[in-house]
Amino acid sequence: MDAFLQGILQNVFLSTAVGGASGGIVLAKAKLEKQAVLLLVVQALYGVASALSGTFLPIYLWKASGSYTLIGWFTFAQCVTGGLTFWIAGKWVKEHNKMHSLRLGIALSGVFYSTVLLLGGKADQFSVPLGVLNGLAIGLFWLAFNVVYFEVTEPDTRDRYNGWAGLLGSASGILAPWISGLLITSMKGEKGYRFIFTLSLVIFTISVILSFWLKKRHGEGKYSWFFGVRQLMEKGSSWRRVFPAIAAQGIREGVFMLLVGLTVYVATRSESKLGTYSLIVSLVSLISFWLIGRLMGRMKREWAMLVGVVMLGAVILPLFWQVSYISLLMFGIGTSLFMPLYIIPMTSRVFDLIGQSEKNAVHREELIVLREAGLTIGRLVGLSVYLIVLPINDSPRAVTWLLLAVGVVPIAGWWFMKPFLRKQALANAGRHSSNN
Repeated sequence: MDAFLQGILQNVFLSTAVGGASGGIVLAKAKLEKQAVLLLVVQALYGVASALSGTFLPIYLWKASGSYTLIGWFTFAQCVTGGLTFWIAGKWVKEHNKMHSLRLGIALSGVFYSTVLLLGGKADQFSVPLGVLNGLAIGLFWLAFNVVYFEVTEPDTRDRYNGWAGLLGSASGILAPWISGLLITSMKGEKGYRFIFTLSLVIFTISVILSFWLKKRHGEGKYSWFFGVRQLMEKGSSWRRVFPAIAAQGIREGVFMLLVGLTVYVATRSESKLGTYSLIVSLVSLISFWLIGRLMGRMKREWAMLVGVVMLGAVILPLFWQVSYISLLMFGIGTSLFMPLYIIPMTSRVFDLIGQSEKNAVHREELIVLREAGLTIGRLVGLSVYLIVLPINDSPRAVTWLLLAVGVVPIAGWWFMKPFLRKQALANAGRHSSNN
């Protein structure tokens, strides 16, 4: 399920945790500039294209090979390449025209799906090269996008941008996999897959063309290759606690973004049911993020996050009784309900740290790379466990134990983040007292 929700979590998080003090999906009155509107359209098209095909790509590879290991290596190669791309391309994005990176990322996503189409039933024989290509595309796009986003929006327009991004991202994440599942089922497998991969390619192409109306954005300053490493080495640096918390998040993501959707398909053997599963849990996630985003300001975030991480592990337990469509749906709905309690305070505090000082703002590219490095390391640890366990035993019970083992790791992330959540609570209390 996490693979389905990646876009939703990012976009809805922006609109709840960053978008405004009141939380919720914010559509503020400040008018967006044309460049911000255009970036929003490009982002939305990229999200639609990714959601249409990304949900079913692991299923396509699994049907061709029947191998959990092959899909694990595809994802491992994708994560390694994506993380390295963030670090290496950081110099390009900071010092040169970052729009080249954004356009190349979208174009390579189109090349990736073109390659899958050309390979057809032989795609499973090239799983690692395909993972490398997709990781390169993802890294180039999201690195550039994260920087351009800050440059085309202002503090008084960011709420509106994030609100629209949340709505459009959520809509694509909810509807696109469902539509893809229906198309694949009605068009009898291979023909359906080729149709949705082709549709994604067309949408990526439109997105690249529109991006040429975005202005050139040349970089400022010099890129520091090892700024992140120095932050981790510096005694008393906040990043020495935040980095392992981010890695703990990545450990869970690395396995869940790959295994949950595949488990649903293996249990049902139906792309249509997988699409319906995505529709239901994504809709629940949207409502949960909206509601908890509005209430988060009244919660004690330290304890809200603890409840979130404990329940994210607890909702896995029903799978020990039976791995079926119903039990997986219960697990997915439970995860969607409690994920905001974990991810909102987790991600908001990390981005607060990136922007808390002038020094950090100057090195925002390097700190975004550092955050991605933590997620990448965590994902690779999780995937390594996956690649050790499932080739030996891929029974439903083994899959459930693996989900539980990595699903409780975010509890360690909560422990590392506790001091920052307490500090935020004290700061909020101080502001509240001064306002009164």
